[in-house]
Amino acid sequence: MGKSSLIKPVLGVEYPIISHGKGVFLYDAFGKEYLDGCSGAVTANIGHGVEEITKSMVEQAEKVSFVYRSQFTSDAAEQLALKLSDLTNGDYPWSFFVNSGSEATETAMKLAIQYWQEKGKPQKNRIISRWMSYHGITLGALSMSGHPVRRERFTEILESYPAISAPYCYRCPLHLERKSCGLACANELEAAIRRIGADHVAAFIAEPVIGAAGAAITPPDGYFQKLKQICEKYDILFIADEVMTGMGRTGKILASEHWGVKPDIVTLGKGMSGGYTPIAATIVSDPIIQTILQGSRVIMGGHTFSANPLSCAISLAVLNHLTKHNIAERAAIAGVYLKNKLHLLEQKYSFIGDIRGKGLLLGIEFVQNKKTKEPFPLVASITNTVIKLAMEHGLLLYPAAAGEEGVTGAAIIVAPPLTITEKEMDELVSRLEAVFEEWSEKHLLNVNEEI
Repeated sequence: MGKSSLIKPVLGVEYPIISHGKGVFLYDAFGKEYLDGCSGAVTANIGHGVEEITKSMVEQAEKVSFVYRSQFTSDAAEQLALKLSDLTNGDYPWSFFVNSGSEATETAMKLAIQYWQEKGKPQKNRIISRWMSYHGITLGALSMSGHPVRRERFTEILESYPAISAPYCYRCPLHLERKSCGLACANELEAAIRRIGADHVAAFIAEPVIGAAGAAITPPDGYFQKLKQICEKYDILFIADEVMTGMGRTGKILASEHWGVKPDIVTLGKGMSGGYTPIAATIVSDPIIQTILQGSRVIMGGHTFSANPLSCAISLAVLNHLTKHNIAERAAIAGVYLKNKLHLLEQKYSFIGDIRGKGLLLGIEFVQNKKTKEPFPLVASITNTVIKLAMEHGLLLYPAAAGEEGVTGAAIIVAPPLTITEKEMDELVSRLEAVFEEWSEKHLLNVNEEI
């Protein structure tokens, strides 16, 4: 490739030019095949190149691609909102459409604060979040994120919202045992609320399964039920960040369904469009919107491309495809199969410390010592090395933080399209094993010597 004017994730690095994709596979301009083992960024839920989605793009584009939400609504936007309400059993009859997951969580934060203003409690304006979390890269979303590596460059201009520990049972930050801990990490929320003062807290936000900041950290049973009870006790809204976990990724439409918990506000993105268009949503329970309807009637938010007809039509087609083919249910079954295959690798390689996750959102944490769970230092760059090797083997993986407080350790996320077959999962695991073989033979010894 000649001179490029495009700012890429790492400047000065050459990236393969993509040609096309079909199903769980992508192909670059040289014809090399990649098995998409992470759905890009845990996004391509229904796979690549689905023709009925392309058809919906063309049909809407031939009508109108853009209208400004302050001037018009569209049938596509109206139908998408109804679809989301239907998918969530009417628990979230209101949808605010934005362009990215970061915008969705930031909208949720602002909406929670506005709700309390409209209730005559403007002092309730603080958000509580967890360490080892990631809610987006805009300043408000990053303020809610307990991801030290992503926060560090902007620490001075961020709010200090992360206040409690993650439910990281593999290496408990409170140094307790799961069987006897009494859900101490959940009880931390009550302590944080009391320290800050319930009259000052608007909402608590959490990912049902922690993604980029923890490689699919999954809470123990009872954890989210306890958090919800605490929020209700102190009159605090509960926001579920389901940007990564929603729309079937964990085997349910919303991951929070696994624990029978109904948040007040939910954020969606990624799989909501399957990557076919940029769109995300903040979906809201009725009591919150009714309060604003009886007050200002205006939600202070919005973006030029919010609810544009083209993106809404594409997302609607994706969600219709999802339900038509029972893809969430298929993901639940496929997730069990793939997780069992990964556990076989765990038994074979001493550097695999933990396999975790739900459905097809699975994490692999790497350790120096399986018995002591000693993490690799960040400077060893284990995650990046494994991901680079995987690309050479035609396998795409997603990087994640792990280890002590998210500032040590190495991990990856394995999250293929929800449409993946058993044969394709076998191929994924075969390629992953080849990656681990080469890494252990050519790189692991050097890493241990350097450490």
